Amino acid sequence: MERFTVEETNLMCIYNTGTRQGLIAELVAMQTHLEPDETELSELTRSVTEKLSTMSDEEYANLAETLIPDYEEQEE
Repeated sequence: MERFTVEETNLMCIYNTGTRQGLIAELVAMQTHLEPDETELSELTRSVTEKLSTMSDEEYANLAETLIPDYEEQEE
């Protein structure tokens, strides 16, 4: 079962810092810049933050490997 939706994964790719705590911090900081009418992005960010908070750093490390595509590998 996939833990994150495609939209959630895309959001994580954009704000990925390489660590689970760093990503959570970036998402929390980003939320402070959202306008009141940006409810969909706010909810998406909240969902990702909650899911990341329940993960271990080891689980995140396994997930993080899939967040950044290896373009060199794809070229072969």
